[in-house]
Amino acid sequence: MPQSKKKGRPSLKDIADKVGVTKMTVSRYMRNPESVSLATREKIAAVAEETGYIHNRAPQMLSKASSKSIGILLPSLSNQVFANFVQGIEAVTNTRGYEVLITHYSYSDEIEESKVASLLSYQVDGLILTGTSHTPRTLQMIKTANVPVVEAMELCDDPIDLMVGLDHEAAAYEAVKLMISKGKKHIGYFGARLDSRTKMRMRGYDRAMVEHGLEKHHFLTHKPSNYTLGRELLDRALTECPDLDGVLCTNDDIAIGVVLGCQDRQIAIPEQLGVIGYNALNIGQAITPKLTSVYTPRYEIGEKSAEVLLNEIEGNISSQRKFDLGFTITSGDSL
Repeated sequence: MPQSKKKGRPSLKDIADKVGVTKMTVSRYMRNPESVSLATREKIAAVAEETGYIHNRAPQMLSKASSKSIGILLPSLSNQVFANFVQGIEAVTNTRGYEVLITHYSYSDEIEESKVASLLSYQVDGLILTGTSHTPRTLQMIKTANVPVVEAMELCDDPIDLMVGLDHEAAAYEAVKLMISKGKKHIGYFGARLDSRTKMRMRGYDRAMVEHGLEKHHFLTHKPSNYTLGRELLDRALTECPDLDGVLCTNDDIAIGVVLGCQDRQIAIPEQLGVIGYNALNIGQAITPKLTSVYTPRYEIGEKSAEVLLNEIEGNISSQRKFDLGFTITSGDSL
């Protein structure tokens, strides 16, 4: 017995035939429901629901009309920081009728390049990038596409277009100054992955240490961050710098690993070793002692990034191109 042909998904014509209207009327409804009468609107909606119709936006995108979608490039899918960031973005896009296409580039400028090419091929109306380091080809593609772009999470002097973030160098500088004010003199910087933001924080650490005539101690690795890595860096630091009395960590994952490592070694925090993390994740408030950390407003950065990007897409051009959302240092018990 021949196998029956798989039925395709319902089309505009299928809905039009069931409702008793023209295909053009259904198409008009899909673009703007208010453009057809209430009675017809209700009939079309009911049939679309009954048949499981999926709106095909490809023709609209190919016609170079607004796709009502934006592309978001994330360096990590496992980092809670970027989950909060995307939640902020979608708080805006959901209310303004835009879809988001999310892709992941593993902190690689080369992978980012291929992902930007892919997103632009879908005719997205704009891009949100999570960094300021890009290949020449990425910059050329963005210029050629001529779509609004937001570089988010950090700040630099020469943005592509729009920029929303915070000054990571200043944040680390203030954190180290606070540690020094508490009497800490042998302070180490624990950095992982060595992405642009880790390096910015290290520059802030360096500046504070040099200004106070203190010796710098870098403990760095290209490995991705986790709690175990914090313990490993602590072991290494105590071997190379036995007088270590303070640590600034590039993120809370490493800082929590340091706290747990100190507990194993019976090192009193903050009396013997002060610890400051970065990003102020909730888990830092669930451990003992509660972690002192640099709070980064990533949800708000996501919201602002989406807001300024969609305004730009819709023609509401702002004279302000850079938005610094600042930082604070939480009052934990680890310092």
